[in-house]
Amino acid sequence: MQVRRLTVAQALVRFLAAQYTERDGVRRRLVTATWGIFGHGNVAGIGQALVEYPGLMPYHQGRNEQAMVHAAVGYARQSHRLRIHAVTTSIGPGATNLVTGAALATVNRLPVLLLPGDTFATRPADPVLQQLEVPYAGEVSVNDCLRPVSRYFDRITRPEALIPAALAAVRVLTDPAETGAVTLALPQDVQAEAYDWPEEFLAERTWTVRRPRPDTAELDAAVRALRAARRPVIIAGGGVAHSGAEDALRTFAERTGLPVATTQAGKGVLPWDHPCDVGGVGHTGTRTANELARAGDLVLGVGTRYSDFTTASGTLFRPDARFVNLNITGFDAHKQAALPLVADAREGLTALTEALTEGLGDALGEGLGDRPLGSWRPWQDARQAHPHGDPRDTTPWAASKRDWQARTDVAYTPESEHARPTQAQVLGVLDTLVTGDDILINAAGSLPGDLHKLWRTRSTDQYHVEYGYSCMGYEIPAAIGVALAAPGRPVWALVGDGTYLMNPTEIVTAVQEGLPIKVVVLQNHGYASIGGLSEAVGAERYGTAYRFRDADGGFTGPPLPVDLAANAESLGMRVLRARTVRDLREALADARRATVPTCVYVETETADSVSGAPSAEAWWDVPVAATSTRPSAVKAREEYDRHVTARRRHL
Repeated sequence: MQVRRLTVAQALVRFLAAQYTERDGVRRRLVTATWGIFGHGNVAGIGQALVEYPGLMPYHQGRNEQAMVHAAVGYARQSHRLRIHAVTTSIGPGATNLVTGAALATVNRLPVLLLPGDTFATRPADPVLQQLEVPYAGEVSVNDCLRPVSRYFDRITRPEALIPAALAAVRVLTDPAETGAVTLALPQDVQAEAYDWPEEFLAERTWTVRRPRPDTAELDAAVRALRAARRPVIIAGGGVAHSGAEDALRTFAERTGLPVATTQAGKGVLPWDHPCDVGGVGHTGTRTANELARAGDLVLGVGTRYSDFTTASGTLFRPDARFVNLNITGFDAHKQAALPLVADAREGLTALTEALTEGLGDALGEGLGDRPLGSWRPWQDARQAHPHGDPRDTTPWAASKRDWQARTDVAYTPESEHARPTQAQVLGVLDTLVTGDDILINAAGSLPGDLHKLWRTRSTDQYHVEYGYSCMGYEIPAAIGVALAAPGRPVWALVGDGTYLMNPTEIVTAVQEGLPIKVVVLQNHGYASIGGLSEAVGAERYGTAYRFRDADGGFTGPPLPVDLAANAESLGMRVLRARTVRDLREALADARRATVPTCVYVETETADSVSGAPSAEAWWDVPVAATSTRPSAVKAREEYDRHVTARRRHL
């Protein structure tokens, strides 16, 4: 057996550079770059190894460890989980800063490889700088915080232990059912140790990203359930996009004529103007989608986790609704007491299409109800209830969809080009400028709700809203990751002032890398989204505005004299200030053409009128104080008790 003498860090870099994925006959390098901030826990190990092989593993310099993970996650999502980045940090605070990013990756089922430095395995001095001492467990370090937010965790205390650990790590990273954050904690002394590595370990290795097909019995049960349904509804989640199953979903919807509602992660799997697309579903969804979901007697979930926003905290669907869940994980496929169809989304949709429509017509192309799918006539009763509808309509929900688009136009349209825009009007101006090439990134505040309700998605990967963890500070670093994965495409990070203040530092990285991301900062002087929620639950917007303290200790004084545009400019970004709708239109057009990182800064209407978008069409459960002396809380509790009675468990 041939061997090569390398340090542990050098062997790991060599190993990672030789890993490939293959799906549908296309082979890609798996780990295409490493992000890092160096300290005494990794500078002499991974840092030295990257210097040793400068052409083998590209390196990106970060400013904040959490942000580096967000950038890696953005890259992985844009790459359909087939290419990833690694992230290396020092020990101590550098390592613990990874936790939030790791949680985000794992919640969203997105692969990222974390390589935090760790304290000495050999313990020559104890404690060392930045070591957490745990009196009852000598082997514990702060890196153990990463265990619950990692899909795989190992600590490499011996050089030879890297071989099985590295293979296990890549297995999880490339497994579509198991993927998420993977952590290999690397003690700083072990990183620098030399070992004789088998050449086979360092050789190129290809990992097939499998597409499991549905079990025959599960498929038969799903088909029987669908054929028995009169008003089936599809809810499409992020699993459709991860699988690249958009064409299969389109074919299934067109052949069956079923409505397709989408989660935050699934929005865009059909273009907004497709007849079967009915928009977002749940608390941040459209009236069209939610009315159909409430009327549906069967829900076909495709690649969705059924979060509380999707189910309106268990109040959206009929008590007698049944569920069929097509999902690559059995864990998700069994939710809502569903009939499970455990399979890859593309393979499962293809199998369902063949089983349901083989030899039959195209329900949508023929006009729903004009040519039945055998004896199965989904939504036929809805068409018969409105026999004199618009003859152009091919679906029973077309009129409702037109009405929602009219409401969107109202929210988008300013009364004057010289007025200060609302948040929805900012989206409306952007809507007039983008094409299918543009990518929009958002994660937190009131923007995800407005985008889910209003945004007209032109391409399958245009809508990039991280709403599994809804992490403030995700957008700017994620935009960098997306720009690295999709060079040449306009990438927009849409952030409120609260999110901007959480994590602006990677602007420096965008400037350093020469990535022309476009950051739109919407200034409303506070946590406006939570302010609205606070008011709704009887907390009276307490602590949600960015204002000076008043004489009573509250925060009702003048706005803070903070200039976020000047801050972005100080970090190296080109900044365009917009005071009116007309200014905004010109600034966004300028930013879209820009070849350098550009920020558009706009003050929107006050925090009391967050967006101007239509209000929520479905409930979200945020518990309200059961007893209070304040009238606002008493009233909010009465409203809460009214809604909570509608909650149901589907069994």
